[in-house]
Amino acid sequence: MRRLIPNHVDLLRWALLGVAALVLVVFLLAQRQSVDVSYGQSPAPSTRIEEGAAGELSDATVPSTDEMTALVTADPVVRLPGAIAHWDEQRVREAIGDHDTRILVAPPGLDEAARKRVREVGNATVRVIGTEVSGGAYQAGADTLPGWRAQFATGDVTDQLVTLIARLRKVPAPPDRDDLRWREPSGPELAAVVADLRSDGLHVGAGATLSRVPEAAHTAFPDGAWYVVLPGQPYGEPLPRYGPALTRLAPDRPIVVMYGGWIEYHGPAATDFADLAGASFYTRFADRLSRYDYPQQNVLGAYLHQVTDIRYAGLFDRPLPYRPFDPLRVALPALPWIFAACVAAFLALSVRSLRRSLGGPGDPRRGGSPARLAGLTTLAVEVSLLTDARSNPALTRGIGKLQAARAALDEGLPEPHVRTLLDEAAAELDDTALVVGIASYRPDQYLQGRLS
Repeated sequence: MRRLIPNHVDLLRWALLGVAALVLVVFLLAQRQSVDVSYGQSPAPSTRIEEGAAGELSDATVPSTDEMTALVTADPVVRLPGAIAHWDEQRVREAIGDHDTRILVAPPGLDEAARKRVREVGNATVRVIGTEVSGGAYQAGADTLPGWRAQFATGDVTDQLVTLIARLRKVPAPPDRDDLRWREPSGPELAAVVADLRSDGLHVGAGATLSRVPEAAHTAFPDGAWYVVLPGQPYGEPLPRYGPALTRLAPDRPIVVMYGGWIEYHGPAATDFADLAGASFYTRFADRLSRYDYPQQNVLGAYLHQVTDIRYAGLFDRPLPYRPFDPLRVALPALPWIFAACVAAFLALSVRSLRRSLGGPGDPRRGGSPARLAGLTTLAVEVSLLTDARSNPALTRGIGKLQAARAALDEGLPEPHVRTLLDEAAAELDDTALVVGIASYRPDQYLQGRLS
Protein backbone atom coordinates (compact mmCIF):
# COMPACT_ATOMS: atom_id res chain seq x y z
CA MET A 1 0.00 0.00 0.00
CA ARG A 2 1.36 3.46 -0.89
CA ARG A 3 1.99 5.83 2.02
CA LEU A 4 0.68 9.41 2.08
CA ILE A 5 3.60 11.45 0.74
CA PRO A 6 5.10 13.86 3.25
CA ASN A 7 4.25 17.12 1.49
CA HIS A 8 0.57 16.16 1.52
CA VAL A 9 0.85 15.33 5.23
CA ASP A 10 2.24 18.78 5.90
CA LEU A 11 -0.57 20.42 3.95
CA LEU A 12 -3.17 18.42 5.88
CA ARG A 13 -1.45 19.18 9.19
CA TRP A 14 -1.49 22.96 8.68
CA ALA A 15 -5.03 22.87 7.27
CA LEU A 16 -6.21 21.18 10.47
CA LEU A 17 -4.46 23.82 12.55
CA GLY A 18 -6.18 26.54 10.53
CA VAL A 19 -9.59 24.91 11.01
CA ALA A 20 -8.96 24.63 14.77
CA ALA A 21 -8.06 28.31 14.98
CA LEU A 22 -11.16 29.31 13.00
CA VAL A 23 -13.42 27.16 15.18
CA LEU A 24 -11.90 28.68 18.32
CA VAL A 25 -12.50 32.24 17.07
CA VAL A 26 -16.12 31.47 16.11
CA PHE A 27 -16.79 29.83 19.46
CA LEU A 28 -15.32 32.71 21.47
CA LEU A 29 -17.23 35.33 19.49
CA ALA A 30 -20.45 33.37 19.90
CA GLN A 31 -20.16 33.51 23.70
CA ARG A 32 -21.40 37.10 23.61
CA GLN A 33 -24.67 35.80 22.18
CA SER A 34 -25.01 32.77 24.45
CA VAL A 35 -27.26 34.55 26.97
CA ASP A 36 -29.84 35.03 24.22
CA VAL A 37 -29.81 31.42 23.04
CA SER A 38 -32.82 29.69 24.61
CA TYR A 39 -35.95 27.79 23.73
CA GLY A 40 -37.73 31.07 23.14
CA GLN A 41 -37.44 34.74 24.03
CA SER A 42 -40.73 35.80 25.55
CA PRO A 43 -42.05 39.15 24.34
CA ALA A 44 -43.89 39.73 27.63
CA PRO A 45 -42.75 43.04 29.19
CA SER A 46 -40.97 43.12 32.53
CA THR A 47 -40.79 46.87 33.15
CA ARG A 48 -41.38 47.99 36.72
CA ILE A 49 -44.40 50.30 37.01
CA GLU A 50 -44.51 53.03 39.61
CA GLU A 51 -47.49 53.32 41.96
CA GLY A 52 -50.46 54.93 40.30
CA ALA A 53 -49.23 54.36 36.74
CA ALA A 54 -51.43 51.31 36.09
CA GLY A 55 -54.81 52.55 37.28
CA GLU A 56 -54.55 50.73 40.59
CA LEU A 57 -55.45 53.70 42.79
CA SER A 58 -59.17 54.28 43.36
CA ASP A 59 -61.10 57.36 44.39
CA ALA A 60 -61.59 55.92 47.86
CA THR A 61 -60.21 57.77 50.85
CA VAL A 62 -60.12 57.25 54.60
CA PRO A 63 -60.61 59.59 57.59
CA SER A 64 -57.74 60.88 59.65
CA THR A 65 -55.92 58.57 62.04
CA ASP A 66 -57.59 60.16 65.05
CA GLU A 67 -61.04 59.75 63.54
CA MET A 68 -60.42 56.09 62.72
CA THR A 69 -59.03 55.53 66.22
CA ALA A 70 -62.26 56.88 67.67
CA LEU A 71 -64.33 54.64 65.40
CA VAL A 72 -62.37 51.54 66.44
CA THR A 73 -62.73 52.47 70.11
CA ALA A 74 -66.50 52.60 69.70
CA ASP A 75 -66.91 49.42 67.63
CA PRO A 76 -64.77 46.24 67.48
CA VAL A 77 -65.37 45.95 63.71
CA VAL A 78 -65.18 49.12 61.60
CA ARG A 79 -65.86 48.95 57.88
CA LEU A 80 -64.90 52.10 56.03
CA PRO A 81 -66.79 53.10 52.84
CA GLY A 82 -65.65 51.04 49.84
CA ALA A 83 -64.34 48.09 51.90
CA ILE A 84 -64.62 44.79 50.02
CA ALA A 85 -63.26 42.20 52.47
CA HIS A 86 -65.66 39.65 53.97
CA TRP A 87 -65.27 36.69 56.32
CA ASP A 88 -67.08 33.91 58.10
CA GLU A 89 -68.12 35.66 61.30
CA GLN A 90 -68.61 32.41 63.22
CA ARG A 91 -65.08 31.15 62.48
CA VAL A 92 -63.53 34.52 63.31
CA ARG A 93 -65.46 34.80 66.60
CA GLU A 94 -64.23 31.32 67.55
CA ALA A 95 -60.66 32.38 66.77
CA ILE A 96 -61.01 35.56 68.86
CA GLY A 97 -62.56 33.87 71.85
CA ASP A 98 -62.78 36.19 74.85
CA HIS A 99 -59.92 38.47 73.72
CA ASP A 100 -60.48 42.09 72.87
CA THR A 101 -59.74 42.01 69.13
CA ARG A 102 -60.68 45.03 67.01
CA ILE A 103 -60.74 44.94 63.22
CA LEU A 104 -60.46 47.93 60.89
CA VAL A 105 -61.45 47.27 57.27
CA ALA A 106 -60.42 49.81 54.59
CA PRO A 107 -61.08 49.87 50.84
CA PRO A 108 -58.49 48.85 48.22
CA GLY A 109 -56.72 51.29 45.95
CA LEU A 110 -55.49 53.68 48.65
CA ASP A 111 -52.31 55.62 48.03
CA GLU A 112 -49.32 55.35 50.36
CA ALA A 113 -50.39 58.30 52.53
CA ALA A 114 -53.85 56.83 53.14
CA ARG A 115 -52.44 53.38 53.88
CA LYS A 116 -50.06 54.96 56.38
CA ARG A 117 -52.99 56.59 58.22
CA VAL A 118 -54.67 53.18 58.47
CA ARG A 119 -51.53 51.52 59.79
CA GLU A 120 -51.16 54.22 62.45
CA VAL A 121 -54.49 53.37 64.06
CA GLY A 122 -52.91 51.96 67.21
CA ASN A 123 -55.99 50.44 68.85
CA ALA A 124 -56.82 48.27 65.78
CA THR A 125 -55.67 44.72 66.44
CA VAL A 126 -56.15 43.72 62.82
CA ARG A 127 -56.11 45.98 59.76
CA VAL A 128 -57.55 44.93 56.40
CA ILE A 129 -56.75 47.11 53.38
CA GLY A 130 -58.58 45.71 50.39
CA THR A 131 -57.97 42.03 51.14
CA GLU A 132 -54.50 42.50 52.65
CA VAL A 133 -54.62 41.37 56.30
CA SER A 134 -52.03 42.57 58.82
CA GLY A 135 -51.70 43.04 62.55
CA GLY A 136 -48.82 43.70 64.93
CA ALA A 137 -45.64 42.73 63.11
CA TYR A 138 -47.39 40.12 60.95
CA GLN A 139 -49.12 39.98 57.60
CA ALA A 140 -51.29 37.00 56.63
CA GLY A 141 -51.77 36.01 53.00
CA ALA A 142 -53.08 33.06 51.02
CA ASP A 143 -50.53 30.68 49.52
CA THR A 144 -52.72 28.14 47.72
CA LEU A 145 -54.96 28.30 44.67
CA PRO A 146 -58.18 27.77 46.71
CA GLY A 147 -57.09 30.55 49.08
CA TRP A 148 -56.36 33.00 46.28
CA ARG A 149 -59.59 32.03 44.52
CA ALA A 150 -61.72 32.81 47.56
CA GLN A 151 -59.80 36.04 48.22
CA PHE A 152 -59.92 37.53 44.73
CA ALA A 153 -63.24 36.14 43.50
CA THR A 154 -65.39 37.03 46.53
CA GLY A 155 -63.17 39.08 48.88
CA ASP A 156 -63.09 36.23 51.43
CA VAL A 157 -60.30 36.75 54.01
CA THR A 158 -61.53 34.28 56.62
CA ASP A 159 -58.46 32.03 56.57
CA GLN A 160 -56.10 35.00 56.77
CA LEU A 161 -57.95 36.50 59.73
CA VAL A 162 -58.12 33.21 61.62
CA THR A 163 -54.41 32.53 61.02
CA LEU A 164 -53.33 36.04 62.06
CA ILE A 165 -55.49 36.10 65.20
CA ALA A 166 -54.12 32.70 66.24
CA ARG A 167 -50.57 34.00 65.78
CA LEU A 168 -51.30 37.13 67.81
CA ARG A 169 -52.78 34.96 70.57
CA LYS A 170 -49.82 32.57 70.27
CA VAL A 171 -52.02 29.51 69.77
CA PRO A 172 -51.99 26.95 66.93
CA ALA A 173 -53.87 28.08 63.84
CA PRO A 174 -56.62 25.79 62.52
CA PRO A 175 -56.17 24.41 58.98
CA ASP A 176 -57.42 26.45 56.04
CA ARG A 177 -60.79 25.58 54.60
CA ASP A 178 -62.13 25.83 51.07
CA ASP A 179 -65.70 26.96 51.66
CA LEU A 180 -66.23 28.42 48.18
CA ARG A 181 -69.36 26.94 46.60
CA TRP A 182 -70.14 26.41 42.92
CA ARG A 183 -73.26 25.94 40.84
CA GLU A 184 -73.97 25.01 37.26
CA PRO A 185 -74.99 28.04 35.15
CA SER A 186 -78.63 28.09 34.17
CA GLY A 187 -79.71 27.53 30.59
CA PRO A 188 -80.34 31.23 29.84
CA GLU A 189 -77.06 32.23 31.53
CA LEU A 190 -75.04 29.77 29.48
CA ALA A 191 -76.87 30.63 26.26
CA ALA A 192 -76.10 34.35 26.65
CA VAL A 193 -72.41 33.65 27.32
CA VAL A 194 -72.07 31.23 24.39
CA ALA A 195 -73.75 33.66 21.99
CA ASP A 196 -71.20 36.38 22.85
CA LEU A 197 -68.27 33.98 22.65
CA ARG A 198 -69.27 32.68 19.23
CA SER A 199 -69.69 36.26 18.06
CA ASP A 200 -66.31 37.75 19.02
CA GLY A 201 -64.76 35.44 21.65
CA LEU A 202 -65.58 37.74 24.60
CA HIS A 203 -68.38 37.89 27.15
CA VAL A 204 -68.36 40.71 29.72
CA GLY A 205 -70.88 40.28 32.51
CA ALA A 206 -72.84 43.13 34.05
CA GLY A 207 -70.64 45.02 36.51
CA ALA A 208 -67.31 43.86 35.02
CA THR A 209 -64.89 46.61 34.00
CA LEU A 210 -63.13 44.96 31.03
CA SER A 211 -63.61 46.80 27.75
CA ARG A 212 -61.69 44.59 25.31
CA VAL A 213 -59.38 41.59 25.17
CA PRO A 214 -55.81 42.74 25.99
CA GLU A 215 -53.17 42.75 23.25
CA ALA A 216 -51.25 40.05 25.15
CA ALA A 217 -53.90 37.55 24.03
CA HIS A 218 -52.20 37.29 20.62
CA THR A 219 -49.01 35.84 22.13
CA ALA A 220 -50.66 33.92 24.97
CA PHE A 221 -53.15 32.09 22.73
CA PRO A 222 -52.23 32.81 19.08
CA ASP A 223 -54.89 30.38 17.81
CA GLY A 224 -57.59 32.24 19.70
CA ALA A 225 -59.39 31.72 23.01
CA TRP A 226 -62.73 32.45 24.65
CA TYR A 227 -62.84 34.99 27.48
CA VAL A 228 -65.61 35.23 30.10
CA VAL A 229 -65.18 38.23 32.40
CA LEU A 230 -67.46 38.65 35.42
CA PRO A 231 -67.37 41.14 38.30
CA GLY A 232 -66.39 40.16 41.82
CA GLN A 233 -68.95 37.66 43.10
CA PRO A 234 -71.16 38.17 46.18
CA TYR A 235 -69.60 36.66 49.29
CA GLY A 236 -71.29 33.47 50.48
CA GLU A 237 -73.18 32.77 47.25
CA PRO A 238 -72.32 29.94 44.82
CA LEU A 239 -70.30 30.94 41.77
CA PRO A 240 -71.50 29.90 38.28
CA ARG A 241 -69.05 27.26 37.00
CA TYR A 242 -68.67 28.42 33.41
CA GLY A 243 -65.29 26.79 32.68
CA PRO A 244 -66.33 23.11 32.64
CA ALA A 245 -69.64 23.91 30.93
CA LEU A 246 -67.90 25.74 28.07
CA THR A 247 -65.20 23.07 27.80
CA ARG A 248 -67.89 20.47 27.17
CA LEU A 249 -69.13 22.60 24.26
CA ALA A 250 -65.65 23.36 22.82
CA PRO A 251 -63.09 20.89 24.23
CA ASP A 252 -60.25 22.08 21.97
CA ARG A 253 -60.73 25.79 22.71
CA PRO A 254 -58.66 27.58 25.40
CA ILE A 255 -61.10 29.21 27.82
CA VAL A 256 -60.25 31.95 30.32
CA VAL A 257 -62.82 32.80 32.99
CA MET A 258 -62.40 35.82 35.27
CA TYR A 259 -64.33 36.38 38.52
CA GLY A 260 -63.35 39.82 39.82
CA GLY A 261 -59.59 39.51 40.32
CA TRP A 262 -59.51 35.69 40.06
CA ILE A 263 -58.60 34.14 36.68
CA GLU A 264 -58.72 30.48 35.77
CA TYR A 265 -57.91 28.51 32.63
CA HIS A 266 -59.87 25.65 31.07
CA GLY A 267 -59.31 23.70 27.88
CA PRO A 268 -56.36 21.81 26.34
CA ALA A 269 -53.72 20.69 28.90
CA ALA A 270 -55.76 22.30 31.68
CA THR A 271 -54.86 19.67 34.27
CA ASP A 272 -51.29 20.92 34.67
CA PHE A 273 -51.24 24.18 32.73
CA ALA A 274 -54.05 25.84 34.69
CA ASP A 275 -52.43 25.21 38.07
CA LEU A 276 -49.01 26.37 36.90
CA ALA A 277 -50.36 29.52 35.28
CA GLY A 278 -52.48 30.37 38.33
CA ALA A 279 -49.82 29.60 40.93
CA SER A 280 -47.05 31.48 39.11
CA PHE A 281 -49.28 34.52 38.51
CA TYR A 282 -50.72 34.88 42.02
CA THR A 283 -47.43 34.04 43.73
CA ARG A 284 -46.00 37.02 41.88
CA PHE A 285 -48.88 39.49 42.06
CA ALA A 286 -51.11 38.52 44.99
CA ASP A 287 -49.66 41.14 47.33
CA ARG A 288 -50.35 43.99 44.92
CA LEU A 289 -53.76 42.69 43.90
CA SER A 290 -54.79 42.41 47.53
CA ARG A 291 -54.22 46.07 48.44
CA TYR A 292 -54.78 47.88 45.12
CA ASP A 293 -57.82 48.26 42.89
CA TYR A 294 -56.46 47.26 39.49
CA PRO A 295 -58.87 47.39 36.52
CA GLN A 296 -59.75 43.95 35.21
CA GLN A 297 -58.19 45.01 31.89
CA ASN A 298 -54.78 45.27 33.56
CA VAL A 299 -55.14 42.12 35.65
CA LEU A 300 -56.10 39.99 32.65
CA GLY A 301 -53.29 41.52 30.59
CA ALA A 302 -50.72 40.63 33.26
CA TYR A 303 -52.10 37.09 33.46
CA LEU A 304 -51.82 36.65 29.69
CA HIS A 305 -48.22 37.88 29.82
CA GLN A 306 -47.55 35.18 32.41
CA VAL A 307 -49.13 32.58 30.13
CA THR A 308 -46.89 33.81 27.31
CA ASP A 309 -43.80 33.33 29.50
CA ILE A 310 -44.87 29.77 30.30
CA ARG A 311 -45.48 28.91 26.65
CA TYR A 312 -42.13 30.32 25.57
CA ALA A 313 -40.45 28.27 28.29
CA GLY A 314 -41.52 25.15 26.37
CA LEU A 315 -42.98 23.41 29.42
CA PHE A 316 -46.14 22.26 27.65
CA ASP A 317 -47.01 20.89 24.27
CA ARG A 318 -48.43 24.16 23.04
CA PRO A 319 -47.62 25.66 19.61
CA LEU A 320 -44.78 28.18 19.83
CA PRO A 321 -44.30 31.17 17.52
CA TYR A 322 -42.08 30.50 14.51
CA ARG A 323 -38.37 30.87 15.16
CA PRO A 324 -35.99 30.93 12.14
CA PHE A 325 -33.37 28.18 11.93
CA ASP A 326 -30.09 29.36 13.43
CA PRO A 327 -27.09 27.26 12.24
CA LEU A 328 -24.83 28.75 14.90
CA ARG A 329 -27.24 27.82 17.70
CA VAL A 330 -27.39 24.23 16.42
CA ALA A 331 -23.65 23.86 15.76
CA LEU A 332 -22.37 25.71 18.83
CA PRO A 333 -22.31 22.65 21.17
CA ALA A 334 -20.17 20.73 18.62
CA LEU A 335 -17.53 23.43 18.10
CA PRO A 336 -15.38 22.52 21.15
CA TRP A 337 -15.26 18.89 19.99
CA ILE A 338 -14.32 19.91 16.45
CA PHE A 339 -11.58 22.12 17.86
CA ALA A 340 -10.22 19.30 20.04
CA ALA A 341 -10.28 16.82 17.14
CA CYS A 342 -8.41 19.21 14.83
CA VAL A 343 -5.75 19.94 17.47
CA ALA A 344 -5.31 16.22 18.23
CA ALA A 345 -4.94 15.40 14.52
CA PHE A 346 -2.45 18.26 14.07
CA LEU A 347 -0.33 17.01 16.97
CA ALA A 348 -0.43 13.41 15.71
CA LEU A 349 0.66 14.42 12.22
CA SER A 350 3.34 16.70 13.65
CA VAL A 351 4.80 13.84 15.70
CA ARG A 352 4.72 11.58 12.66
CA SER A 353 6.44 14.22 10.53
CA LEU A 354 9.08 14.77 13.19
CA ARG A 355 9.78 11.06 13.52
CA ARG A 356 10.07 10.71 9.78
CA SER A 357 12.56 13.56 9.53
CA LEU A 358 14.65 12.93 12.67
CA GLY A 359 13.83 9.33 13.47
CA GLY A 360 12.40 8.19 16.76
CA PRO A 361 13.27 5.26 19.00
CA GLY A 362 13.09 2.04 16.99
CA ASP A 363 12.86 3.86 13.63
CA PRO A 364 15.02 1.90 11.15
CA ARG A 365 15.60 5.07 9.17
CA ARG A 366 17.05 7.03 12.09
CA GLY A 367 20.02 9.13 11.02
CA GLY A 368 18.39 11.11 8.18
CA SER A 369 18.19 10.67 4.40
CA PRO A 370 21.99 10.27 3.69
CA ALA A 371 22.28 7.39 6.18
CA ARG A 372 19.14 5.79 4.87
CA LEU A 373 20.38 6.12 1.26
CA ALA A 374 23.62 4.40 2.20
CA GLY A 375 21.78 1.56 3.97
CA LEU A 376 19.38 0.96 1.11
CA THR A 377 22.24 1.05 -1.40
CA THR A 378 24.11 -1.60 0.57
CA LEU A 379 20.93 -3.67 0.74
CA ALA A 380 20.50 -3.42 -3.05
CA VAL A 381 24.06 -4.62 -3.62
CA GLU A 382 23.66 -7.59 -1.28
CA VAL A 383 20.30 -8.70 -2.58
CA SER A 384 21.41 -8.36 -6.23
CA LEU A 385 23.51 -11.49 -5.77
CA LEU A 386 20.34 -13.50 -5.10
CA THR A 387 17.90 -12.13 -7.65
CA ASP A 388 16.55 -13.95 -10.68
CA ALA A 389 14.25 -13.15 -13.56
CA ARG A 390 11.27 -12.72 -11.28
CA SER A 391 12.90 -10.32 -8.83
CA ASN A 392 15.18 -8.37 -11.17
CA PRO A 393 12.51 -5.85 -12.34
CA ALA A 394 11.74 -4.68 -8.80
CA LEU A 395 15.44 -4.48 -7.97
CA THR A 396 16.13 -2.48 -11.11
CA ARG A 397 13.38 0.01 -10.28
CA GLY A 398 14.64 0.30 -6.70
CA ILE A 399 18.21 1.02 -7.84
CA GLY A 400 16.84 3.69 -10.18
CA LYS A 401 15.02 5.38 -7.30
CA LEU A 402 18.21 5.24 -5.19
CA GLN A 403 20.19 6.91 -7.97
CA ALA A 404 17.55 9.61 -8.25
CA ALA A 405 17.63 10.14 -4.48
CA ARG A 406 21.45 10.46 -4.54
CA ALA A 407 21.20 13.02 -7.32
CA ALA A 408 18.57 14.96 -5.39
CA LEU A 409 20.82 15.06 -2.33
CA ASP A 410 23.75 16.21 -4.38
CA GLU A 411 21.70 18.98 -5.97
CA GLY A 412 20.30 20.11 -2.59
CA LEU A 413 16.67 19.45 -3.49
CA PRO A 414 14.01 19.71 -0.69
CA GLU A 415 14.14 16.99 1.96
CA PRO A 416 10.50 15.87 1.38
CA HIS A 417 11.36 15.07 -2.26
CA VAL A 418 14.38 12.98 -1.20
CA ARG A 419 12.30 11.10 1.39
CA THR A 420 9.68 10.35 -1.25
CA LEU A 421 12.26 8.80 -3.56
CA LEU A 422 13.74 6.74 -0.71
CA ASP A 423 10.25 5.53 0.26
CA GLU A 424 9.66 4.40 -3.30
CA ALA A 425 13.09 2.68 -3.45
CA ALA A 426 12.36 0.91 -0.13
CA ALA A 427 9.01 -0.30 -1.48
CA GLU A 428 10.69 -1.80 -4.57
CA LEU A 429 13.45 -3.46 -2.50
CA ASP A 430 10.75 -4.81 -0.14
CA ASP A 431 9.04 -6.45 -3.16
CA THR A 432 12.43 -7.86 -4.20
CA ALA A 433 13.02 -9.42 -0.76
CA LEU A 434 9.55 -10.96 -0.79
CA VAL A 435 10.17 -12.59 -4.18
CA VAL A 436 13.60 -13.80 -3.10
CA GLY A 437 12.08 -15.17 0.10
CA ILE A 438 14.57 -13.78 2.64
CA ALA A 439 12.82 -11.78 5.35
CA SER A 440 16.05 -10.29 6.70
CA TYR A 441 16.49 -8.43 3.40
CA ARG A 442 13.22 -6.52 3.82
CA PRO A 443 14.26 -2.84 4.20
CA ASP A 444 12.69 -2.23 7.62
CA GLN A 445 14.39 -5.24 9.18
CA TYR A 446 17.67 -4.72 7.36
CA LEU A 447 17.98 -1.05 8.27
CA GLN A 448 16.85 -1.70 11.85
CA GLY A 449 19.81 -3.96 12.42
CA ARG A 450 22.26 -1.79 10.44
CA LEU A 451 21.41 1.66 11.82
CA SER A 452 20.43 0.88 15.42
